[in-house]
Amino acid sequence: MFPCDARNFAAISSTNILKFGGFFLLNTFFEMNPLLDQLDQTDLAILRELQADGRLSNAKLSEKLALSETPCWRRLKRLEADGFIEGYQANLSRKRLGYGVVAFVQVTLGNHAGEAPLQFETLVASMPEILSCHNVTGDCDYMLQIVASDLDAYGVFVRDQLRKLPGVTSIRSNLSLRAVKSSTALPV
Repeated sequence: MFPCDARNFAAISSTNILKFGGFFLLNTFFEMNPLLDQLDQTDLAILRELQADGRLSNAKLSEKLALSETPCWRRLKRLEADGFIEGYQANLSRKRLGYGVVAFVQVTLGNHAGEAPLQFETLVASMPEILSCHNVTGDCDYMLQIVASDLDAYGVFVRDQLRKLPGVTSIRSNLSLRAVKSSTALPV
């Protein structure tokens, strides 16, 4: 485990270099994403504030950014229109809603041609238990994130739903013991 306190971590913003415990890490997320060049520091600040609290009123947002309300509102509407902000949602408590199991599931299809992959993707998109589905490289074709109330419910879902999807030849489940980090916030 790395000791993580103020003595071991320093940010040097002018050079985008991070120093952590004597190691230097190049902060390259701006270089890796040329779309961020379209945004100035105020736009990025708006995105950061809204990721932290999507319920901020325009008045509160403009106050936090030291902008008047009309330019703040215009920037916000432009960010929405340009697709940088796709929507707003509440972050719900998985545990309070009774979803005690999180599984990361590797799915392999037997046939990559024809309709099977498209049918698989269409059916997966309609299943609320599946929080995300990614077509991936590596040993499997898809990586799914699935929630269930308990192991019995997860087993029933795999048996009655997942195994019956078109083209599925292999399912490999990895159950989460605990979430070390779980975030949808993007680095802006």
